[in-house]
Amino acid sequence: QVQLVESGGGSVQTGGSLRLSCAASGGTFSRFDMGWFRQAPGKEREFVAFIMRSGSGIAYADSVKGRSTISRDNAKNTVYLQIDSVKVEDTAVYYCATTTRGYNLALITSYDYWGQGTQVTVSS
Repeated sequence: QVQLVESGGGSVQTGGSLRLSCAASGGTFSRFDMGWFRQAPGKEREFVAFIMRSGSGIAYADSVKGRSTISRDNAKNTVYLQIDSVKVEDTAVYYCATTTRGYNLALITSYDYWGQGTQVTVSS
């Protein structure tokens, strides 16, 4: 059973930066494709970014493209998400997820395991 634990959430002011971490256990991390999603109050969960197991395949949602970086450290079984120049609309619960699927990684339904989420609140 794969377990994912997110950390790094909290309160940040607009224009600042946030860095989230997701630690995985219970499997071979280097075989996992990893994704970040978020869910704002009253809205559906949405894709933020993914990074493939090799680290070379990366994609971002348009809403964070150009100000976000997803990365992974296979030695630490951890994936990271940094968002710079944060906006109020970045306020959400952020979830990491994992799959071995290898395709359609922007889709929620492609993922097998999810973390419990970490709250990020951006204030002006």
